[in-house]
Amino acid sequence: MFAGKPIIGLTGGIGSGKSFIAKLFGERGALVISSDDQVTDAYRDPQVRETLLKWWGPDVIRADGEINRRFIGAKVFADPAERKRLEELLHPRVHTARERAMLAATNDPKVVAFLWDTPLLFETDLQKQCDAVVFVDAPLETRLARVTRTRNWDAAELARRENSQWGLDRKRKIADYVISNPAGAELARGQVQDVLSRILEKTTRQSR
Repeated sequence: MFAGKPIIGLTGGIGSGKSFIAKLFGERGALVISSDDQVTDAYRDPQVRETLLKWWGPDVIRADGEINRRFIGAKVFADPAERKRLEELLHPRVHTARERAMLAATNDPKVVAFLWDTPLLFETDLQKQCDAVVFVDAPLETRLARVTRTRNWDAAELARRENSQWGLDRKRKIADYVISNPAGAELARGQVQDVLSRILEKTTRQSR
């Protein structure tokens, strides 16, 4: 717990709809802390941009001046050593931003829990700092349809990305709760309400 409030780790397969589920937790009073958002902020750091330019040249910057995440993704998912180097650059900054966000909400009575929307929750051992881990489940065909629509990935690209992470069966087995998110907001909303209530109830019992 942090300041008497539970930390909930959110994980799941690529395209499972974790951001949508995180939003539903946010509607019920959880402070959503998105690692992806924090990475985006880190990419705006002049020191990070300078380092990436030094490593990989001008292709890391798009014509509009933003970081070329598609180029970086292709670079790091093809080379584990490059991925590790990028993670060592970004992860400390993400950690600092996460801690800062939690500290800012310490005394906010509207915040009932902290939700870490972190794709690499297990891979970075962050689950050990969580009071509960929620796995977002969705069928492969649903996830593929989502990433095809939103990221223009094919099945091979999805598989390549997921092969660099822990297996989904392993994550699902370790998680404390599973939320099914094939489609339908109302079904997901009810599951989120139930899971959050159970986590808060357990936290209350433990704090007595």
